[in-house]
Amino acid sequence: MRFSYTHHMPYTDVTDPGPDWPVGNKRFDGERGAAMFKAYVEDKVYAEQAGFDWIGSNEHHMSPYGLMPNPNLVGAIVAHRTKSAGILQSGNILPIVNPVRVAEEYAMIDVISGGRLIAGFMRGIPHEYVAYNTPPDESYDRMAEGVELIKRCWTEPEPFGWEGEHYQFRAVSIWPKPLQKPMPPMLMSTTSEPSARLAAKHRAIAGILSLTSMDDGRKVIGRYRELAREYGWEPGPEHLMVGLNCCIAPSYDEAKQILSSGQEYFFKILGGGIRTAQRVVVQKTRYFLDEKTKEERSKRFVNARMGASNMTFDERVEAGLMICGTPEMAVRQIERLHKDLGMGRLSLTIKVGNVPDWAVTRTMDLLRDEVFPAVRPLGEPMRDIPTRSAA
Repeated sequence: MRFSYTHHMPYTDVTDPGPDWPVGNKRFDGERGAAMFKAYVEDKVYAEQAGFDWIGSNEHHMSPYGLMPNPNLVGAIVAHRTKSAGILQSGNILPIVNPVRVAEEYAMIDVISGGRLIAGFMRGIPHEYVAYNTPPDESYDRMAEGVELIKRCWTEPEPFGWEGEHYQFRAVSIWPKPLQKPMPPMLMSTTSEPSARLAAKHRAIAGILSLTSMDDGRKVIGRYRELAREYGWEPGPEHLMVGLNCCIAPSYDEAKQILSSGQEYFFKILGGGIRTAQRVVVQKTRYFLDEKTKEERSKRFVNARMGASNMTFDERVEAGLMICGTPEMAVRQIERLHKDLGMGRLSLTIKVGNVPDWAVTRTMDLLRDEVFPAVRPLGEPMRDIPTRSAA
C-alpha cells in the first residue's frame, strides 16, 4: 500500500459565506491568509516526514473552499522543500485552462523535483466552468483534446502546430521538457464512463476520489479494468487510488467529534454557495452526457463531492467511507478497504473543513508510527507504472 496526502488549503476564518457563488471576498483578511498559507505549506512538507509517499495539491476557484486557484505554485514550493515524496497535482482542471501552459508548468515541477511529478488531469467540479466562462457541455471533449495536446508537448522533439476543435496553436515547442521519460505518470478521475475510458486509454492512475459506497467503488474499478483491457493492458493495484477523509485519535469518540465537526463546517459553511452553483450547472448543462440519468447523477455527484449523505456519521464509518478512530481501528478499516477494492493507493484528506491543525499533525504522526507500518505490506508488490499511451 502507498499513501497520498491531500490538503485543500481552506480559508477557515468565515462563519457564514452565504448561499451564493462566487463568494464575496470582502471577508478575506490578508494577514490571516498569509498565516494560513505558511502553515499549510509547512503541513504539506511535513507529510513527507510523516511517511506519505505522495503530496497532493488541487485547483478550486472563487470561494473559501480552497486557496489554490493555481495548485502548481504550491506544488513547486513543496517540490523544492522535499526530497523523495511524489508531487501529485490532482490536479489542474484541464478543460478550463490552457493545456500548453499546463504542459509547461508540469514540466517545470518535474524538473525542479528531480522527476517526482504525478500529473493529475481533472475535469473538475461543475461550477468551476462558470468561474472561467467555459461551456460545461464541452468538458469531455476539451479534456480529451487537452490530454493529447499535453502529451504531444512533452514528447515532440521539434516545433509542431495544433489545429484541434477547441485549441489552435501555430507553433509549440516547450522548454523545459519533463525529466521523466517518455513523460510523467498521469492520474485522472474515473467516476463516469467517458472519464474512465479516457484514463484507460492513456494508462492513467484511476482516481476514485468521491467514494459513495463499496458497491459503487467496485463498479467503478471494475469498469476501469474492463476498459483498460479493451486498450490492451491490465491495471495493477498501483493504478488504483481511493480518496477518503481521515482522523485518528486515542479514542473513537474523540476522532468522531473532531472529524464530524470539520465535515459539518466543510458542508454547511465552505460548501454552501458551491453546492447551489453545482446543482444549477449539472442540471442545466450536459456536464453529464447521459440525459436519462442526469437528475440522479446530479444528486449523487453533489452529495459525494460536498459531503451530504442520508447516513449517520457512524454508518459512514461502518460502511468504510472514512478512516476514523484509534490507530487499531484505522488498520482494520484500511485492511477491509483493500480487501473489498484491491487498490494499491489511498489518498487521505485530514484537514477537513476547520479541523484544528494540531489534530491534523497528530493524525499524521499516528499514521506514521502505528498505522502505515501495519498496512504497507498489504497486496502484491507495486510495479513501475508505464506511462506511454496504449492508443
